[in-house]
Amino acid sequence: MKSGSNLEKVLEAGHFAVTGEIGPPTGPDIEAVHRKAESLRGVVDAINVTDSQSAMVRMSSMSVSAIIVQAGLEPIMQMTCRDRNRIAMQADILGAVGLGIRNLTCISGDHQSLGNQKGAKKVFDLDSMQLLAVVRRMRDERRILGGEEDFPAGAPLYLGAAASPFTRPLDFQALRLAKKIEAGADYVQTQCVYDIGMFEDWMASVRELGLHKKCRILAGVMPLKSAGMARHMAANLPGIVIPASVIERLAAAPKGKGGEVGLAICAETIQRLRAIEGLSGIHVMAIEWEHRIREIVETAGLLPRPLV
Repeated sequence: MKSGSNLEKVLEAGHFAVTGEIGPPTGPDIEAVHRKAESLRGVVDAINVTDSQSAMVRMSSMSVSAIIVQAGLEPIMQMTCRDRNRIAMQADILGAVGLGIRNLTCISGDHQSLGNQKGAKKVFDLDSMQLLAVVRRMRDERRILGGEEDFPAGAPLYLGAAASPFTRPLDFQALRLAKKIEAGADYVQTQCVYDIGMFEDWMASVRELGLHKKCRILAGVMPLKSAGMARHMAANLPGIVIPASVIERLAAAPKGKGGEVGLAICAETIQRLRAIEGLSGIHVMAIEWEHRIREIVETAGLLPRPLV
């Protein structure tokens, strides 16, 4: 075991993993964190905590992750390269380990122009692959980037990254995944899957390189609340592909029932994804709809979750 986290144990035991996600509040409301986290108790194996997603100022990922640990649940702390230099990153990593956090996902982060601090300076002292390598060194060699041996206990963290299956060319994205694995990724969570055919093509290129044997791959899924939401995402979010058939199905829903159709589509997508060779789990993102994740996971036949 690299970290001893529940997520690592579930994946290494060969179970089909389920992770969820919560966005920290825009203020210091701890009760909001508790409400979201409690809705996922017994539903997922670990809970992603986003790091100022969409470049919006929010309660820190580390603080929310610590609250989740105190509640007896397991967080996956996200860390973006956008806002910190290598000193701050390594300091926060040591702090996270000290707070009992055992999963860390390293990502680049949304551009600051998307959020509510458009004048902020981007940092990007390290990119996501370099950050993975730094944390792996802290864990496996017990050294910070400069080389000092400052912490004999190491930094036991299960390391994750993001993957983009729908950005062409597919071969390039598979090679990019290979580089993240080489840098230290133990698992990856992908962008939202709506076009299963395209995702199967990407997984075929992943299997051709043998990457599914070196890293656990979790497919991202997100329930759509309406045809309008689907059209907006397809038009404005890079790397998101939503087939016309999905949008048409949402548009045909009775008034006020688009969300229910979206939940059904999400559960059906998970069931189809489970049949794909080399896939180790799913990552459910239901923005401000965390209380519906249980319904999705149960409908997809993934409850109860394994005890390891």
